[in-house]
Amino acid sequence: MELWSKLRNLDAYPKVNEDFYSRTLSGGLITILSSLAILLLFFSEIRLYLYSATESKLTVDTSRGERLHINFDVTFPALPCSLVAVDTMDVSGEQHYDIKHDIIKKRIDHLGNVIESRKDGVGAPKIERPLQKHGGRLDHNEVYCGSCYGSEESDDQCCNSCEEVRDAYRKKGWALTNVELIDQCKREGFVQRLKDETGEGCKIHGFVNVNKVAGNFHFAPGKSLEQSFNFLQDLLNLQPESYNISHKINKLSFGEEFPGVVNPLDGVGWTQDNSNGLTGMYQYFVKVVPTIYTDIRGRKIHSNQFSVTEHFREAIGYPRPPPGVYFFYEFSPIKVDFTEENTSLLHFLTNICAIVGGIFTVAGIVDSFVYHGHRAIKKKMELGKLG
Repeated sequence: MELWSKLRNLDAYPKVNEDFYSRTLSGGLITILSSLAILLLFFSEIRLYLYSATESKLTVDTSRGERLHINFDVTFPALPCSLVAVDTMDVSGEQHYDIKHDIIKKRIDHLGNVIESRKDGVGAPKIERPLQKHGGRLDHNEVYCGSCYGSEESDDQCCNSCEEVRDAYRKKGWALTNVELIDQCKREGFVQRLKDETGEGCKIHGFVNVNKVAGNFHFAPGKSLEQSFNFLQDLLNLQPESYNISHKINKLSFGEEFPGVVNPLDGVGWTQDNSNGLTGMYQYFVKVVPTIYTDIRGRKIHSNQFSVTEHFREAIGYPRPPPGVYFFYEFSPIKVDFTEENTSLLHFLTNICAIVGGIFTVAGIVDSFVYHGHRAIKKKMELGKLG
């Protein structure tokens, strides 16, 4: 019995007989408000417990030898698809001109409606018995060797495409005239396609696979920066001011997307000012930050975030810059790691106890202040000392 008595003395919650309770209207209102506050904060903690939070940290990016998909969807409202080519180059020396695989071009009218959709490089005219170097047509048992039309550097040189004929003429310093009389150019139908697409626009989307080093990719005419516009001038007497690089970037991302990513160029557009009759290079300078996103199940997404600045360089002076839309990118040496984490059960219970105990204690202090203040005022009024 002595042990039970000692335990009873340790009771930190002494009970008060109900006969001594005094319930007030203010106490009832404070109880309701504090209960609502407890419920509100309780459900808030439940939501935070059920849904993961994202923690981030910065580390040095030590990855080497990786490759990257640059995904794009760009609309050129006043540039025919036949005049748009995708090129890439980087500081390692890797260059790719007029990329056709994994790219879709859609011809659009002046209202933006799709006229035709095709994978780039698909739909070229079928070659039927091309003209041989010796002047006859290709037989079934012959190997094709097209004529260079007098620009051969050796007797065994062959020009099997319009591009090869043009290169051979350029090496000789000759002008390529009467292009439609060249068998290779006539069969490829490039000139006719340009004529058919006059007044149209182009929507181009897909991706390019590049090394994870500084470089650029761009939308420009022809197959190379130095020679492309000369080729167009040879074909149609096309002047630089007629190459309208107005554009809208519907989508641009570096790598796979992850939850919460913001691509700053999505929906960005630019309209060329034709008042001065000049075109030029529209340049985007992109700073890419490698990013790894780890979801709550441990699945990792290797991606990138980026920031960008823009600049337009008019095609004036010499050498005249090639017209087009250029994206110059470089990678940050710092990598960002995002990790989804759930709140632990122990932390959740601790917060619930803190909410209930804290609000209960604060409500008690407020109730005590209101109760004793009301009593003091009432007592003064009874003594006639108030007012």
